[in-house]
Amino acid sequence: MASQLHELVTALAAPWVVLSPRSGQLTGSGAEGVYARDRRILSRLSVTVDGREPVPVHVDEQDAATHQYVAMVEGAGDTRHDPTVMLYRTRTVESAGLTERITLVNRSRTPVDCRLDVALGTDLAGTAAVRSGAAARLPELAPLPDGPGRIRWESDDTLVVVTADPGMSATPRVGPGEEFTLTLHVAAEFPKSTTGFAIEPPAGRTPYDVTLECDDQRVVRWLDRSLEDVTALQLADGDDRYLGAGPPWYLTLFGRDSLISSGMLIPVDPTLAAGTLRALAARQGTKVDGDTAEQPGKIPHELRAEVADHGGGLVLPPVYYGTHDATQLWISTLHKAWRWGMPGDEVRDLLPNLRRALTWMKEYADPDGDGFLEYVDESGHGLANQGWKDSADAVQWPDGTLATAPIALCEVQGYAYAAAVHGAELLEAFGESGDEWRTWAAALQERFRAAFWVDGYPAIALDGAKNPVAGRASNMGHLLGTGLLDADEEQIVADVLAGADLTSGFGLRTLSTAMTRFNPIGYHTGSVWPHDTAMTIQGLFAAGFPEVASSYAEGLIRAAEAFGYRLPELYGGRGVDEERTPTPYPLSCRPQAWAAASAVAVLVAALGIEPDVPGGTLVVNPAATAPWKRLELQGLRVGDDVLTIRLEGDSAEVVAG
Repeated sequence: MASQLHELVTALAAPWVVLSPRSGQLTGSGAEGVYARDRRILSRLSVTVDGREPVPVHVDEQDAATHQYVAMVEGAGDTRHDPTVMLYRTRTVESAGLTERITLVNRSRTPVDCRLDVALGTDLAGTAAVRSGAAARLPELAPLPDGPGRIRWESDDTLVVVTADPGMSATPRVGPGEEFTLTLHVAAEFPKSTTGFAIEPPAGRTPYDVTLECDDQRVVRWLDRSLEDVTALQLADGDDRYLGAGPPWYLTLFGRDSLISSGMLIPVDPTLAAGTLRALAARQGTKVDGDTAEQPGKIPHELRAEVADHGGGLVLPPVYYGTHDATQLWISTLHKAWRWGMPGDEVRDLLPNLRRALTWMKEYADPDGDGFLEYVDESGHGLANQGWKDSADAVQWPDGTLATAPIALCEVQGYAYAAAVHGAELLEAFGESGDEWRTWAAALQERFRAAFWVDGYPAIALDGAKNPVAGRASNMGHLLGTGLLDADEEQIVADVLAGADLTSGFGLRTLSTAMTRFNPIGYHTGSVWPHDTAMTIQGLFAAGFPEVASSYAEGLIRAAEAFGYRLPELYGGRGVDEERTPTPYPLSCRPQAWAAASAVAVLVAALGIEPDVPGGTLVVNPAATAPWKRLELQGLRVGDDVLTIRLEGDSAEVVAG
């Protein structure tokens, strides 16, 4: 039986990634494989000794890119109860390929004569075909021998080459205390993108110079592992870095995901956000195209080198614009980057893109002219839901009935309000008027207050008939801190979020347990997403509800510990009353960019760090209720300064240096 994605070990240096069982063996089943640039480069990479598979013992994940798989070789060496012949596979993923050192170690008293074989295979399937299961019907390609110790495969202008030293098979004689090593190198060449977009590695991967000391070591481990994963997830568009959303399905530039992730990381890596903003601005929509969902001023949803057929009628073009929130998030990320110290000339260069993004909100995002931003898939083969909860059943009534399109999500209105205010502030800072957008935001606020409130809280959305879709869900958490709600309304939302139906103890449930179709491992119908919880934590702290925020922060720390401090894309929402550790979601990407970035977001929000570099101010207002009492965070970047924040009880100190 094929392993589920959450059971696989991920070694990563984007755009290359390896997903394997804990044995290290790639058998060609399920999602196992070596991947790069949306293609499965190898589906099989297995090792046998004398025709038998070694017995797995241990996996040592030395860092995000280097893993060692330890196994014992039965039937060889001394006949005592201790294993004396071991096989060590050191797998290192790099930006240009994979190297694997397979070492046979003899600790017995006699020489070992054996045959060591490496079996390789590939279907060169696209990641979308692997995810949908269509790849299971693809045959392995015939290998093309290419000289001693070298094999290659070719298909659709993709070339894969594997070299082995001394060869794919060997018959070593390994004396007592000796070892024998066979080394594999995997490389590939890819066809030129037809869209002008290529999934490329960054020029270099520099570890983050960020350190944390804390009285809760779980927080230290969570931050360290998260920053390690963020480093491994980095890709580049020329000189501009961005984060691939998550391996193996989403290891490319995503409007929403890459913006949220890079925005969370501005305090430790401001140039990542700047690069993401520029990479997306370069592909900002210029025309109306129903097939790709492109519109003038719109920020794209995802970019790939080829069409992605996900099965079930979901076929996305290489450059796809089916997102109704990335444009607003682009504006607010630019504003945050500016406040944290993005150079003025770099911000000024993006002002034309800012104006077009603002215009999109008014002229294209509201097709029926009712004053709200709503979406509908006009292509018939795109995403039915175009907020971050983009599964088909993400917007439903309490009885489980699906909301009909066009749909106006509550959080999309919150993002739009914040984007209009932030856009106005940016325009005014660079000598232009922002009055139009402040007026537009104020009108949206009044419309929202009149239309969205149902049963004492903001509805998930308005449906196609302009009915507020009732049912408590995590969507409302994203409204906090946007400015769309007044203080009394924020208090109501905070109280709802504190309820046992949404609080799992491991984070915020996407859907209330009171909903008929609540499913603790439903993709957007009861599971917990770390970034969703972290964004809500940011809003709760910003709005002045530190107790609720801190309880959710503790939940994420608890979940991080359960997952070895590498938080997955999502996990189950049964909660602490029913399980000691959260149930994994079987198809969850791990690592995932915005899950990894959440560690920084939670720390910065709890410390209450609010810089205004253009205005020359820095506010640090730590929450007294945070899950820690003492910490020292070094390496925060505010403008040209590198800061250290020291917290001891109720006392906070900021040191520049």
